[in-house]
Amino acid sequence: MLTVDGAAALDAAQELARNAAAPATLRAYKADWTHFSAWCAAKGFVPVPAAPEVVGAYLASLADTHAPSTIRRRLAALGKMHRYNDLPWNAAHGAIQGPLQGLLRRHGRPPQKAAALTLAMLRQLLATCDRTARGRRDRALLLFGFAGALRRSELVSLTVEDVRVDADGLRLRILRGKTDQEGQGAEIGLPRGRHAETCPLRAFEDWQAVAQRNAGPLFRKVSTRGRIGGDPLHPDAVRRILVHRLRMAGLTPEGFDRLSAHALRVGFITEAYAKGVRDEDIMAHTRHRDLRTMRGYVRRAGLVTESPAGMLDL
Repeated sequence: MLTVDGAAALDAAQELARNAAAPATLRAYKADWTHFSAWCAAKGFVPVPAAPEVVGAYLASLADTHAPSTIRRRLAALGKMHRYNDLPWNAAHGAIQGPLQGLLRRHGRPPQKAAALTLAMLRQLLATCDRTARGRRDRALLLFGFAGALRRSELVSLTVEDVRVDADGLRLRILRGKTDQEGQGAEIGLPRGRHAETCPLRAFEDWQAVAQRNAGPLFRKVSTRGRIGGDPLHPDAVRRILVHRLRMAGLTPEGFDRLSAHALRVGFITEAYAKGVRDEDIMAHTRHRDLRTMRGYVRRAGLVTESPAGMLDL
């Protein structure tokens, strides 16, 4: 007979299993499952357990309206739900893989890549940041995102306690990143800038002078009247701030096929590579695990300037 301690142990294991994925991933999976269930209800299919033929038909229905990455995530969400509830699941089944590979071949679109924010463009954005609370916050946020090659989730998750000042600059503690699902954390350095307007340390100190917080979220909401709140920024606020500063600078960045907060991170990668920084040093700073992913941004940035066609004396 199961004891009280045994039941508690099972509950603890289930709670850990529920926390195995990042909150954003879980929200996406929940939305994906809701979509699949509604589709099954409309078509007269049984969603649980889902027959391979039903899953294949569902994936085929997404071919003309959804990106390949979204379709793959939908499939992952269905598998997650089935496995978590000990239901039969085989994503390699021919009735699933056949339609999946067919739609990717017929309707597949190359994944959109975030464009890189160049250092010259960053300087122009920083020039729009005045001495108001909002201006100081945005300057620090842009410099941390660029110099730290931070993802937007990492930016808004930073706390004051995660930043340590030393003689040479700043040390940032990243508690958890996209490639750090186990939560081991990482520490990166932001050296003092050679120029006052692009110095992360000076930007941090200027922001702290008005924020006046020793703990809690580093980047907080600022009202239209300049009042600094206690809540952290939403991840999408990073993109909105970037768009706002681009407009203030009068920039229309051609080639930005997808303007996103990732432009800061990609900008660091391409600028560092252009300066001759070694791959392994860039990856240590950006915390990339796959060299191909990191080099993909570099190749895209140098698609024209480093093309072998330039050697043909055309």
